[in-house]
Amino acid sequence: MRILYIADARSAIAQNWIGHFVDRGHDVHVISSYLCSPSVIAGAKLYQFPIAFSQLARVNHNGTVGSQANGSPANRVLATLRTGGPSTLFRKMLPWLGSLEIGRHAEAARAQINQISPDIVHAMRIPFEGILGALATPQQIPLLVSVWGNDFTLFAKGYPLIARQTRQCLQRSQALHCDCQRDLKLARQTWSFPSDRPTMVLPGAGGIQTSMFHSGEPDPAVRRRLNIPNHAPVIINPRGLRAYVRNETFFQALPRVLREFPGAIFICTGMQGIPIVHKWLRRLDIEKSVRLLPSVPRSEMAELFRLATVTVSPSLHDGTPNTLLEAMACGCFPVAGDIESVREWITDGVNGLLCDPANADSLAQAMVQAITNESLRDKAREHNQHLVAERANYDTVMKRAEQFYLEVAHPLKAALTA
Repeated sequence: MRILYIADARSAIAQNWIGHFVDRGHDVHVISSYLCSPSVIAGAKLYQFPIAFSQLARVNHNGTVGSQANGSPANRVLATLRTGGPSTLFRKMLPWLGSLEIGRHAEAARAQINQISPDIVHAMRIPFEGILGALATPQQIPLLVSVWGNDFTLFAKGYPLIARQTRQCLQRSQALHCDCQRDLKLARQTWSFPSDRPTMVLPGAGGIQTSMFHSGEPDPAVRRRLNIPNHAPVIINPRGLRAYVRNETFFQALPRVLREFPGAIFICTGMQGIPIVHKWLRRLDIEKSVRLLPSVPRSEMAELFRLATVTVSPSLHDGTPNTLLEAMACGCFPVAGDIESVREWITDGVNGLLCDPANADSLAQAMVQAITNESLRDKAREHNQHLVAERANYDTVMKRAEQFYLEVAHPLKAALTA
C-alpha cells in the first residue's frame, strides 16, 4: 500500500507506529506538522508542513528551549513564554491560534496529497493533524484518524472552535483509531462519529517492543552517570512538560516524600533547561534530589524504567500513556492520576496506585506507599508484564493495525485475505 501519514514526525509514538509499515515494505509518506530532520523516519518520504505556529512556539524534543534551526530572538522569546513564568497562559492561547490558522494550509496540503495519491491517509491526532486531514484529503481517498489521549477531554471540550472542527473531522473520517475504550465511546456518543464506520482500539504507539522494554537488572553505568547512590529509592516522572500533566503538584509532593525517604532521587525526563521547572525546584529547595534530563532515546528510557522503583504520571487528561505501558513492561511500579482511561489498565491497589493528580498530599501518599510496600510491587510486576504481553505486544498490535488499513483502503481485498 501507499500510505500517507499526517503526523508530528519528531514524536517517538509516531515513529514507532510508522516504522512498522516502512519495515514491511509499504510505500510510506509523511506530512510532518513540525519541522524536523528529513531523515527522522528512515525509509519514509518526508514533507515539511509546519502548522498551528509549530515552527515558532514549541519546546524541542530534547527538552531544551530554542534550537540552531529555529534560533531567532523572536522564536526564543516565544519558546521562553511557553516554558517560563507566563507559560500556562501562553499554552492556553496556542490552541486558539492554531484552530484559527489551520485552514490556510488546506489548499497546499490537498495539492501534496493529490500528488502522492495514497491508498489511505492516516492523521495521527485530531488537533491539528486530523483537522487538516479532513480539510485536505480528497473524498475518494480513505481518511483514518487517530485520537490521542487529550483530543476530546481537553482540546475539544475546552475550545469551542476545536470542538466544531473535531466534529467535522470525525464526520469526514472513514475510520477511527483510539488508544482507549473511553475515547471510542466519546467519539460515538459526543463527537458525532458514525456508529457504522470501522474502528480499532490499540495502543497509540503500536504497543511495546519487549526486546527493549523488559524487566531486569538496571545498567550500573546509568546510576553512576546520574550520581544516584546504590540504595536510594528512584522515582521517575517520564511525562515532560505538558499542559495536562500536573507537574507543579508533582514537585510540591516531593518534600513530603523526602521526609519519609530523605535519600530518594527523582528523575524527570523532558524537563532539562526549562525555566519554570528550575524555579519550582529552587522554591522547594529540592534541587539536590532531582535529576532533570532532556527527552531521551527509547533505549535509554528502558534503562531508566529498570532503574526506577516507581513511575509517576500525574495527568488530568490521558488516553493510554505510552510511557505507562513501557514502565509496566520494565517492572516499574505505576502511580497515576485516577482517570477513566488509565483505569482500563490499572486497578488501584492491585497493579498500581491511583491518586488525585491535582493534590500534592494524594500524590505523595501514593509514592510513599509504593516505595514502602515491596510485596505490592512484586505482585504488580508479574501482573503488569502479563497484561502488556496480552494486550500491548508490538508485533501483535501492528499486525492488527496493518489488517485494519487493508480493510479501510481495500475492503474487498481484505475480505479475501481474512
